[in-house]
Amino acid sequence: MSETDRNWPFADDPQTVYESIRTETERVLVGNEDAIEHLTIALLTRGHLLLEGVPGVAKTTIANLLARATGLDYQRVQMTPDIMPADITGTQIYREATGEFELQRGPVFSNLVVADEINRATPKTQSALLEAMQERTVTIEGQTLALPEPFMVVATQNPIEMEGVFELPEAQRDRFMFKLTIDLPDREEETELLRRFDDQPELGPDAISQAVQTEDIRAAREAVTDVHVAEPVTEYVLDLVAATRDHPDVSYGVSPRASLAFLRGIKARAAIRGREYATTEDVKALTEPILTHRLVLDTEAELSDVGPADVVEEIVDTVTVPDTDGLGGKPTPN
Repeated sequence: MSETDRNWPFADDPQTVYESIRTETERVLVGNEDAIEHLTIALLTRGHLLLEGVPGVAKTTIANLLARATGLDYQRVQMTPDIMPADITGTQIYREATGEFELQRGPVFSNLVVADEINRATPKTQSALLEAMQERTVTIEGQTLALPEPFMVVATQNPIEMEGVFELPEAQRDRFMFKLTIDLPDREEETELLRRFDDQPELGPDAISQAVQTEDIRAAREAVTDVHVAEPVTEYVLDLVAATRDHPDVSYGVSPRASLAFLRGIKARAAIRGREYATTEDVKALTEPILTHRLVLDTEAELSDVGPADVVEEIVDTVTVPDTDGLGGKPTPN
């Protein structure tokens, strides 16, 4: 079926864009609806996403499915200790035949870059992604080049590996809008997984089709920016952020980049649910994936087996949720 024959979603409707992506990816994906939702939110807000989970839970497949459903150019980089920054960004190659240097672009020049097992790469190589993720440019031997638009990095990591891995530095973690943990499927989900692959042994990302156009994504991004955030909702975000900086188990709380991630994220979450305003429930739903990977705990907390998720849970339980009754999350009439 050609693109002109397909019934594409309304270009300015983030909810329809999301539903189209979700419906198409569910032809292969069993469970993990949260992953597709958060990937879509990140895509509509120019964010990046870190997926953590044990081997075999479809982390890379999830990213590949998003690329297929959106029609985005997709490149996967297998991160290893011997991979160099130039292997990701590119380099200048001397051509003897012409006597000139020629730019060889790396895999980062794609719409969707999957850094598989990112914590296996050295910190020097990990840092090659910092400029790309923040500025959406790459500098190669003094020449700054713009990356394609849309541009998104999805990184994966295995939490149980101890040998041959390098912990992501705080600056690297902070560049990811969300961190999601991909859990093992429950029995019902795994039963459905076995049934599908029994019927279609070759089932995979190639089995799905493009569900939205790039123009739809751009228009949906613009629609997301129009979502209203009432002052009490903004205050709730600021209270949560401030609580990370004052918590006794935290050495370094989150930066304003986390506050901005909240702002963009709650707007997109509201939009894909068909709302023109964000609520405190949107904030709550995004608190863990936005805050957990950004917290730096003190030594005493780590020795006491207190984890970032424990701290975030405590913060959510103790920070007062503002009363938005009467506002409905919408602007107050003049």
